[in-house]
Amino acid sequence: MVTVLLASNPIHGHVGPILQVAAHLVRAGHRVAVLTGTRFRERVASIGAEFRALGGVADYDDRRPDLYLPEREKYRGLKQAQYDIRTIFIEPIPDQYAALSEAIDSLRPDAVLVDGAFGGILPVLERDADRPPILALGVTPLSQSSRDLGPYGMALPPARNAADRTRYAVLNVVARRLVFRPTQRAAVRALARCGAGPRGFVMDLSGQFDRFLQTGPASLEYPRPDLAATTRFVGVLPQAGSGAPLPPWWDDLDATRPIVHVTQGTIDNHDFGRLVRPTLAALADRDLTVVVSAGGREVDDLGPLPANARAASYLPYDLLLPRTDVFVTNGGYGGVQAALAAGIPVVVAGDTEDKPEVAARVAWTGAGIDLRSGTPGAAAIAKAVDATLSDPSYRSAAHRLAADAARHDALAEIAHHLLTTRPR
Repeated sequence: MVTVLLASNPIHGHVGPILQVAAHLVRAGHRVAVLTGTRFRERVASIGAEFRALGGVADYDDRRPDLYLPEREKYRGLKQAQYDIRTIFIEPIPDQYAALSEAIDSLRPDAVLVDGAFGGILPVLERDADRPPILALGVTPLSQSSRDLGPYGMALPPARNAADRTRYAVLNVVARRLVFRPTQRAAVRALARCGAGPRGFVMDLSGQFDRFLQTGPASLEYPRPDLAATTRFVGVLPQAGSGAPLPPWWDDLDATRPIVHVTQGTIDNHDFGRLVRPTLAALADRDLTVVVSAGGREVDDLGPLPANARAASYLPYDLLLPRTDVFVTNGGYGGVQAALAAGIPVVVAGDTEDKPEVAARVAWTGAGIDLRSGTPGAAAIAKAVDATLSDPSYRSAAHRLAADAARHDALAEIAHHLLTTRPR
């Protein structure tokens, strides 16, 4: 038995994968502690792991952006993205580091695994001795610079020629020295409060860990000839079975009619008019079934449903995805990975956080369509769904990604790296 400490930003899409790993390690007989926000206390306890709480500004509730992003509406576009990064990921670093240091000192773990955006681990990486191996789990598209790629967040495809590489080199300099200069300065200040110095560009840290474990099939990620040697692709985390009862309409899902699943996830679902309602309107007259997950909200919040639509607050993906023909999403990385691992073409409409990068990768693989908007119109959605249903190339590309994912046992591979990695 070993002792493993896992830590995550208190964001649903980050905590979920970390808890899957934690549960796997508990089942294997290891001692496991999870450091994250207090709202996840019961979920951590339910898998048999020890809960450790973040404190201060690090312990926010991602369901209440009005509280942890109180000034977000003052900004638009790039300035809003900078505000989000600074508030969600950089300003909590000192409080994350304090809680993490206490947990490491008391637990003396054999290994530490953090979500790839958990900045509080950076001062620990500076310790030359007397620290456990530190690994990170990539739960968003890989943010690692390359001479073949533009700045992360611009959703640019890989360079095709020397001219593209030259242009991307310029854009990367501009991004680091001008566009995200205030963000980098904020990171330097946060690290200084922890007694640590800067460790390079704050949005390009994946190569700093003893091992960086990127979720998703490698074929979903852009090729990098200069990929950090410590990076490993571990495949797609499995869809956990759901103990919730199936909705009463489950038997209405007729295998003779295409099934289109649409969701805005569990966080960006306060306004169903962004994607769900336009999708329902776009497909109301089609000979297919639209299945909606409200991401935890009440079904009544969706408003009236067309005759060909069915909805539930939550749906078990392990049962739904094998029956789905097209997945329409705002670009949550976990959901997109799950759909592609099931060989399902994806239509993505995302314009916040990492969602443009998710959408761009889907389009680059040929396994789906990037609508290039977080609020697409019904006509654009209908055209994209019709294309993914009628053009076999989309499903063929999705099947290639599914075959790549099937070559991995993600949880077993993550556990192996945790048990065998040594500090650099």
